[in-house]
Amino acid sequence: MLRPVLLILMVVLFSSCQQRPKSNTAFYFNIVNEPSRLNPVGSTDASASKVAGYIFESMLGQDIDTKEWKPALATEWTVSENKMEYTFKLREGVLWQDGKEFTAEDVKFSFDILFKDKFNTVAVRPYYTGLKEIQIIDKYNIKVIAKDQFWQNFERAAGLTIYPKHFYEQDQKKSFFNKNLIGSGPYKLETYSRGNRIVLIKNKDWWGFKDPEQKEWNFSKIVLRFVSDGSVKIEMLKKGSLDFLGMRAEDYVKKTSGDEWGKSVFKVKTKNNAPKGYNWIGWNLKHPILKDRRVRKALSHLVNRRLMIDKFEYGYSVPAVGPIYPSSPYHNKKLKAVEFDPKLALKILKDAGWRDTDGDNILDKKIDGKKTKFSITIMEPSETFMKYLTIFKEDAKKAGVEINIKIIEWNSFVKLLDERKFDACRLAWSAVLDWNPIQIWHTDSFKGGSNFIGFSNKEADELMTKAKFIHNRSERIKVLQKVEEIIINEYPYIWFSYTEDTFYGYTDRIKREKDTYRYGVGSSYWDFKSKVREE
Repeated sequence: MLRPVLLILMVVLFSSCQQRPKSNTAFYFNIVNEPSRLNPVGSTDASASKVAGYIFESMLGQDIDTKEWKPALATEWTVSENKMEYTFKLREGVLWQDGKEFTAEDVKFSFDILFKDKFNTVAVRPYYTGLKEIQIIDKYNIKVIAKDQFWQNFERAAGLTIYPKHFYEQDQKKSFFNKNLIGSGPYKLETYSRGNRIVLIKNKDWWGFKDPEQKEWNFSKIVLRFVSDGSVKIEMLKKGSLDFLGMRAEDYVKKTSGDEWGKSVFKVKTKNNAPKGYNWIGWNLKHPILKDRRVRKALSHLVNRRLMIDKFEYGYSVPAVGPIYPSSPYHNKKLKAVEFDPKLALKILKDAGWRDTDGDNILDKKIDGKKTKFSITIMEPSETFMKYLTIFKEDAKKAGVEINIKIIEWNSFVKLLDERKFDACRLAWSAVLDWNPIQIWHTDSFKGGSNFIGFSNKEADELMTKAKFIHNRSERIKVLQKVEEIIINEYPYIWFSYTEDTFYGYTDRIKREKDTYRYGVGSSYWDFKSKVREE
């Protein structure tokens, strides 16, 4: 039953956000969470990255159908025979959105700033440790020098986001750069209404609009909203105050019926080769209870994934085995998902010394000489996933394990992650075509990466480092499949499920070439059917 305050909030959201736009001038898109900080330099925030994707550019882009490199801020490139030097010829005549000219100085600055503390870039540094420096040849030519033969070094150089030196070297407070963005891309920041929306307008001086082959970025304005409530998002799509919405299977099956569907709003189920992400619970491996592998294994056996898939994902998903989606060549097909088995979980916990000694139906154990109840709090940033955790909580309770779920606002959630102040956290990772686990799973990434939970395994570290220098993809896969096996057998996460389908909805205002491209839906290629709506 909805609490009165929540009901009022939903009514306000419906009335304030769900009016159909009067003209086809702005594309309305939901990025779910408000960015923890708008400044993209060093950020690992997914929402901030989505915003930055419209405003900033990298050296090269990738074709959505082939994944082959294509020109962006660089028009030509070469790789040395030993794969240790990469030269880039920069595009001439590119202007930053304040009218200043883009040059080689900006490229060098964009790399150098990643290793300085001005913008707290420590979380992204592991991605670039294989690169030594960027040398300026002249105003429009640069050379990237690698430290080693890490197989992803060229990818890192080609994908380096470029920032304007003259803007980001200013002596300003960090808050200034969270309110002001200057890029070279197809859109620029018009307004940021905190807690409400970000409005982007077309950068008419973007070099790409002069290219007759360029087919992307057709909307003159893009409005980015931050709405996490699943029901509210669907209603906004139906009313036309969102033009595009990525969906879950439950949305697609249960929330897309009614007179509007197939007329003013449409739903799509499709498949593409884009790697699929996954939801997970990560255990703080330094926690007194959770540092015991047996405990983590038992907790994994208390998760009824198949029930969750049937109940919430309508059979479109499969239980997740580990950190690699099932169709990836990096996934070891011999590995199996952990089965729901409460009896086995309880046996494992009893073998690990957990008993209910005081009859309160919660297991306890002496740890460091102190009686400790088996009670864990999971941080959760979204109401949407609560129903999954509620099933887990009830099944764990039957085994004598107390699971507490605490909803935490996104910015506070990120802060607690960064400070490593949590028992457990529920999050999601996106996936990549070529798996490089170092950023999340290497011991060194606990202090300077995304290894929030403190996973550390000497053999895995050695294999991850070895794989860095294997350029033959088939050979690299063999090594990393062993890493996957080690990670899974340590039970650092609870992995929920994977789906190979893509679900989304869009409004009748939108003109699309097709449901999906090979490596993504391709909403950047969309346009309005007509530029002005007849009222």
